[in-house]
Amino acid sequence: MGFLSAIELQVFLELVSVVLASGIVIFSCALVLYIAIYNPRNNVARSFAVLLACVLLTYFVDLALSGVENLDTAVPWLRLQWVGIAFTPAAYLHFSSALLATTGARSKLRGAIVRLSYLFSGLLLLGVAFGGDIVVRDSTLTHHAPHLLPGPLFLLFVPYFVAAVGWGAANVLWARRRCLTSISRRRMTYLAASFAAPAAGVFPYLLLTGWPSYAPSIALWLLLVLGNVAVGLMLLILAYSVTFFGAFTPDRVMKRRLARFLLRGPLAATLLVVVVFAASQAGGWLGLSSRRLVYFGVVGLVLLLQVAIELSKPLLDRVLYRQDYPEVKWIQGLTSRLLTTSDLRRFLENVLTALCDLLRVDTAFVAVIDGGRPHLEVVCGSLEPEAADQLLPEAWRVSNESSKARRLERHGDLFLWNGYWLAPLRSKGQDVVVGVLGVAARAPEPDLSPEEQEGMESLLAQAAAALEDRQLQQGIFGVLEQIIPEIEDIQRRRGVVHYVGEQALSGFSLAEASEFRQSVRDALSHYWGGPRLTTSPLLALHVVERAVWEHDGNVIKGLRAVLEQAVERLRPDGKRQMTAPEWILYNILELKFFQGRKVREIALRLAMSESDLYRKQRVAIEAVAQTLAEMEREELSNRKADSEKV
Repeated sequence: MGFLSAIELQVFLELVSVVLASGIVIFSCALVLYIAIYNPRNNVARSFAVLLACVLLTYFVDLALSGVENLDTAVPWLRLQWVGIAFTPAAYLHFSSALLATTGARSKLRGAIVRLSYLFSGLLLLGVAFGGDIVVRDSTLTHHAPHLLPGPLFLLFVPYFVAAVGWGAANVLWARRRCLTSISRRRMTYLAASFAAPAAGVFPYLLLTGWPSYAPSIALWLLLVLGNVAVGLMLLILAYSVTFFGAFTPDRVMKRRLARFLLRGPLAATLLVVVVFAASQAGGWLGLSSRRLVYFGVVGLVLLLQVAIELSKPLLDRVLYRQDYPEVKWIQGLTSRLLTTSDLRRFLENVLTALCDLLRVDTAFVAVIDGGRPHLEVVCGSLEPEAADQLLPEAWRVSNESSKARRLERHGDLFLWNGYWLAPLRSKGQDVVVGVLGVAARAPEPDLSPEEQEGMESLLAQAAAALEDRQLQQGIFGVLEQIIPEIEDIQRRRGVVHYVGEQALSGFSLAEASEFRQSVRDALSHYWGGPRLTTSPLLALHVVERAVWEHDGNVIKGLRAVLEQAVERLRPDGKRQMTAPEWILYNILELKFFQGRKVREIALRLAMSESDLYRKQRVAIEAVAQTLAEMEREELSNRKADSEKV
């Protein structure tokens, strides 16, 4: 067989299979962590994480048993592997059901089937763990690949597995047909094309068919290698598609974040595994032991990989952003060009130090004009902080040269004040003074040489430009602070529109979502500020959208106003009474969430036990959720009526 014998080729394929399995384990683990960090609240992402956990455990056991030929050692691991195998069908149904829900196709029956599938998988796992040989039995070794043998009930698992995966695939295709935008349909296509990856990697083929005695062992390992390559690629495509579900950030940010995470995490870890395996097999090369080669290889790879990732950033950005690359490159460059307060002070300190050296003086300062009043920004030397408050307005305001009321003596562009020479720092248009620079007077009148005059003008221009740029930046930041809430609101809505569309939104509101009640609870709990208020799914309600518009784009005030209105609708008529039955729900909401009173205090005021208070509080939150749903339907009806009038 060429330069490799059959045995050497099999050993090579076994090694490649182990490396690929390691990569799949690393990749699956990294994606579970990625979802836990960046997208823990989305149902699609959570169900996908469960599916990934099944793949992770299954491949991890295969990896742990690589090279193990003691069947007594392998059996406990092989039974542990069934945690991943048994729950994969249920995870498939859960994942596909969550995908359908994003398009507005919700079903209580489908949810019940998902719960029953988890129950059946749990019973199946109990049969594997404690049922002896009822599901699987004994174990055998086929060409260095240990596996269990099928038991009497294993044939029940096979149709369950196939039916669950097939039904999940049908759900995904249905979800794709329900997508109303080209972007969401394209991503659903990617997802459907790679949907079989976890099942293909998890299913225990050797239990079903075994391996024919006449078939060469090389063929088995070649199939395993090709299968691992296909599973790895499809998992990558699947993960890319799932990443965008429930994301509030722009697509370009999601793509870059995922790419950088994969490069610095799973890719780096997988390459380290390759280096370790290669170095351990290359003992004696260049007269070095395999252990020393592992050290050198790992250190060299870590350093070179970081350099390669940094150098590849421009190319990666160009691939990810395409037509947006010029704008994104300009935005990314802003961070290195913007002046922070510390940057400005350090720059002005350098200017003052250079000016003191040029004029051979020991004190200089820069005062910034803010709101028509000076305040000391930077000092070189010794100067009291309150000194700038005594500056006369003539140093920065335009005045009549012939005025007899002048209190500052002027020599050219400089003013004399308390033993200092003052120079106004003007903007480029020379019509606005942005600050005043002062240096200790070395003579009663300015006596600058031509060289000193030229150097001082250059330094003054630099200081004025820095102050002007900083003022412009502060103005831009002020504008950004006003529009960022609107941008965040747009990002929150785009996640719904991508997979539902405006037509579906008219018939599907967040008010009917299963998570709606929890969203109401979170928003009320963080009523006075918190992440669950600023990122609440309630912000996608049309009634909240109108309230935000009424509050000049402030999403927090808009959501608070809607919550207040919903609670106010629960207020009974007449004079408020703390213990009257009809007032209990309103009083709980008002005291707990709007006033922020403690549970014990509320229970005392309402004359009830704390346990009873918690039960009534759940009822009160449900009442608010129903009221919000009612308000949302009213808002949709009003909009529909308005559009018909037009």
